[in-house]
Amino acid sequence: MKLLLLTTLAMISLGALAQLQPHKCLSPEAISYQESITPGFEHAVHATFNQAKALNTKSNSIYTIPVVVHVVYNNAAQNLPDSVIFNQIETLNEDFNRMNADTINMRSDFDIVAGSPQISFQLAQIDEFGNPTTGITRTNTATASFGSLALLGGDFSELEQVKSTADGGIDPWDQNRYLNIWVCNMSIDFFGTEVTAVLGYATPPANLPNWPTGSVNGLEDGVVIQYQAFGSNNPNVLDAGGGPIEVLGRTPTHEVGHYLGLRHIWGDGDCAEQDGIDDTPNADAESQQDCDPTKNTCTDNIQGIDLPDMIENYMDYSAETCQNSFTEGQVLLMHGVLEGPRYDLVYGNPATVNELDFANWNVYPNPTQGTVTVRSDIEIDQVRVMDISGKEVLTKTLQGSQTTLELSYLGSGVYLIEVVSDVRKSLKRLVIQ
Repeated sequence: MKLLLLTTLAMISLGALAQLQPHKCLSPEAISYQESITPGFEHAVHATFNQAKALNTKSNSIYTIPVVVHVVYNNAAQNLPDSVIFNQIETLNEDFNRMNADTINMRSDFDIVAGSPQISFQLAQIDEFGNPTTGITRTNTATASFGSLALLGGDFSELEQVKSTADGGIDPWDQNRYLNIWVCNMSIDFFGTEVTAVLGYATPPANLPNWPTGSVNGLEDGVVIQYQAFGSNNPNVLDAGGGPIEVLGRTPTHEVGHYLGLRHIWGDGDCAEQDGIDDTPNADAESQQDCDPTKNTCTDNIQGIDLPDMIENYMDYSAETCQNSFTEGQVLLMHGVLEGPRYDLVYGNPATVNELDFANWNVYPNPTQGTVTVRSDIEIDQVRVMDISGKEVLTKTLQGSQTTLELSYLGSGVYLIEVVSDVRKSLKRLVIQ
């Protein structure tokens, strides 16, 4: 059983860099960095964690989180295509709803603790100014990499520049209403060798919606992912020197877990350090890219059982091929965060269009070669088609529940299609091939 104690991992050492070993997650170090800039930040994280545990409640509803993905690229390889972003959102939805096919690989030992978060992720359909959006931004930067050797000293200032337009990245959208995910290059120039040393980091909730005084100069709220570790269909090979690492999109799952309040399952220490969740088995260290089912490094008592190390847990450092589950305790903590410090993210948020509030409606085929049918279970007054900039390219007025649109004259790409009935509106994405 686990107590909340935020400990600082040893920073990436020169020896580790020389061996080209990637540091999978820098979230604990990010908290320590924020504490050095804003004394009291770590205490605020502690307090929020405990408040979230008190708020946890088993919910039958699905929380929907609007996401904006900021692709910050220096070259064509880093400018990930939409298909990779769509794939990653799909992976998050599978992992946070226990719909991932590899749940069958979880050992039966953990049947007593496995949980489904019932959290859905949706690329934002409305931007912070009320305009239609794809939920994807693209920024061409002159910065070759946002990673640097300054990380060895615990300095995140250069890494955080990806979150600033003035510094070569892009400013976050309203962090109370959107989960901001930056995808960029964080490799480190290690004496002329480019080292993939960091795969991601995230900010846990502190005293949201307002950060502690002074934090504006520290960590901006959100998630940052190394571009090769985003999406299971990523065309870029992730290789830190020891050979290609199989990527299934679980680094973002891990970091979003941090964003929603979860700690590393081993408590960032030995058997005496714990993560505050009662049903996550103790471990004396992280699993470094392995899937060893024989490990039982600590003795614990979970429902009367000494469970082995849970290499299946998304909050471990195990290989992505063996990560497949959260525990019920982790689920309740994330629900508490969404009912508390991140309440505005999921309640009354205009950034998310809840299609069920409008009606059941579909546009098909999607993707399309040009001809699509729009069908709703209630009468539609108007159908609008817009390009990704929000520019209207077609408006059709009707009184009925079904219509056909001929869009073959439009170029291939992603469009937004909006249906209007009375004063209600709903958006979907449409891909024209």
